[in-house]
Amino acid sequence: MRLNRKIAGLGAAKLATLTSGVAWAQDGIEGLKTIGAPVDGKMGFQPAATELARDIFWLDGMVNIIIAAICAFVVLLLVIIILRYNGRSNPKPGTFTHNSPIEVTWTVVPIIILVFIGAFSLPVLFKQQEIPQADITIKATGYQWYWGYEYVDEGVTFESFLLERDQLAEYGYADDEYLLATDTAVVIPTGKTIVVQATGADVIHAWTIPAFGVKQDAVPGRLAELWFKVDEGKEGIYFGQCSELCGKDHAFMPITVKAVTQAQYDAWLAGPAQAFMAEPSAVKVAAAD
Repeated sequence: MRLNRKIAGLGAAKLATLTSGVAWAQDGIEGLKTIGAPVDGKMGFQPAATELARDIFWLDGMVNIIIAAICAFVVLLLVIIILRYNGRSNPKPGTFTHNSPIEVTWTVVPIIILVFIGAFSLPVLFKQQEIPQADITIKATGYQWYWGYEYVDEGVTFESFLLERDQLAEYGYADDEYLLATDTAVVIPTGKTIVVQATGADVIHAWTIPAFGVKQDAVPGRLAELWFKVDEGKEGIYFGQCSELCGKDHAFMPITVKAVTQAQYDAWLAGPAQAFMAEPSAVKVAAAD
């Protein structure tokens, strides 16, 4: 089984965590509805849960309108030329080789369009890349083929594995959430700035949550950062997947994030998350074995 291969590939410290039952602990968070997930037969973006996502989705729509207008204009020109300048309608072709006004126009107009697009896209890009002060910092490490997480300031560390079909109901997920749900979810409070530090342990992975508008390559030997703030009132379950081809089980390393209220997050941190606290003595014993 895939799970057995994953466990066999873990280091001694990670194996000690698994065998202590931590990886299978429930988070105690019930009643959350799934918000960010792909839907069969649908097109378009998932509902935006962050300001970043709303900005990106709006920018995409605006650029698509410009592209559609350009395409329609070019098709119109083609139709006019085909009808007006074919051999039957225009038996004597023109002999000119240049038209300065037209040449200036098709140089200046694209520049204006690109400057217009840049005026809106650059602020969105800078908002993504300028990392604000974090309320919570989480280090996400991509492995072949699962994710490891460390809440840097809280001392919480765990691995997150794909749930098999027969495990979904046990963890409160629907059957159609196979390949999306994991045994242990990242829990974050809404209304707080979350900074994710992404890196890879073996090959390049990518940490992605479409509803948050974030995607960051996790490169071995490098620590890249992304940030997001889930809107208050949008508590729920959000899914993502590794978005960088990373080997044969690339399709089997999903990401699950549970966005909760601050009170729920505090309760999780003081309760179920205690099972994920590092125990140096246990790790040392496992390493010695």
